[in-house]
Amino acid sequence: MMNKIKKKVMLSKFNWFNLGGPAELFCKPENKSEIIDLVKFAKTKNYKINILGAGSNTLIRDNGVRGLTIKLGSEFRKLDLIKKDTLEVGSSTLDRKVANFGLENSVSGFEFLSCIPGSIGGAVIMNSGCYGEDISKIFVSLKGINLDGDEVELKKSDIEFYYRKTDLPSDIIITSVTLQGMSSKKAIIQKKQSEFVKMKKDSQPSGVKTCGSTFKNPIGEKAWELIKRSKCENLSVGDAKISEKHSNFFI
Repeated sequence: MMNKIKKKVMLSKFNWFNLGGPAELFCKPENKSEIIDLVKFAKTKNYKINILGAGSNTLIRDNGVRGLTIKLGSEFRKLDLIKKDTLEVGSSTLDRKVANFGLENSVSGFEFLSCIPGSIGGAVIMNSGCYGEDISKIFVSLKGINLDGDEVELKKSDIEFYYRKTDLPSDIIITSVTLQGMSSKKAIIQKKQSEFVKMKKDSQPSGVKTCGSTFKNPIGEKAWELIKRSKCENLSVGDAKISEKHSNFFI
């Protein structure tokens, strides 16, 4: 396993902004056994562990990242229908893949994920959502590995979900998530998913480098409205600027 660890890997190719310097150490484990070996190695050497998902909500500093950066490999992108309305999803599976898998298998409840950039592991951690839907409404349980190398399982009752965050312990590397929707007709699911995608395309920038909405909405307010009221909708610094199409998107 140790021969898979690489030094000074540029992280700019692993995030949507294509920015950032090198990871001190970098590895892509392909199974739970390799993750356990990595966390035990990091603990022995006193390396901080950083988990990088799809990089859709990540800004990495130019000087890089200290410690061991782990990006889960392709084996953690599996999708299984374990009941007629329930999926088990590898944590590095892209959200839109989950939405499409639900459509293919006539399971509703995942349509909103077609509009969420990123992977399911990150979506659970920040309780991702849009258009009145979020992960907490479909979440059943997760499996993971803690930083002692022990396998753990948490059910919905073990976790508090809030607006765009949870109280999940920071020492768990999520490996898979169980999600439950409801059986429905493909035509109905397709219609709902298409409506969500259209709303996103009509209101948000596409085809440019962005990490989605930048700021959470304060209670009783909309972040994009506050940015406009602050006269910042045309703000730019260097090659970064606020989108003309939606002021809560940085491009």
